[in-house]
Amino acid sequence: MTDLPPKIRVVGDPVLATPTRPVEEFDQNLATLIEDMFAALAVAEGVGLAAPQIGVDLAVFVYDCPTGPDTSARGHVVNPSIETSGDLDVQDEGCLSVPGPYHELGRRTHATVRGVDKDNNPIEVSGEGYFARCLQHETDHLKGVLYIDHLPRNRRRRVLREMEPFEWNQAHDDAR
Repeated sequence: MTDLPPKIRVVGDPVLATPTRPVEEFDQNLATLIEDMFAALAVAEGVGLAAPQIGVDLAVFVYDCPTGPDTSARGHVVNPSIETSGDLDVQDEGCLSVPGPYHELGRRTHATVRGVDKDNNPIEVSGEGYFARCLQHETDHLKGVLYIDHLPRNRRRRVLREMEPFEWNQAHDDAR
């Protein structure tokens, strides 16, 4: 047995294409899941991670996302709903479950996510710019949607061809 964080699932894994179930039990298992997600996020040096990305079909995501030159937002949301507004901002986007390539994708410039925390207390998180993109991206994961699903078919195929093995999962393969 190792103390490795959970392995991040890659495009093609059915859990990534399946809408999640709402969290109904707010217990130590949920708290441990969130801790494991933050551990996997840190190893992969990402800015957000949804439960399906580690093979769990529950509606929860974590984020540790830059919001400015010296600031960041860190937290988790359980059973989120999202509202977006503002202009469409086209920027490069990537995903830990589509390792390697980035592609331009339009996202709204403002997002507000409402849900609950691990103790079932209501929370609301709002972001602009890059953080708004992160919130939209992670909420999409909970619907079974990857960022490449928003791309035209030919661009999606190109991104899939450019995928690279991701180093943060290598330790899992070495531990076998």
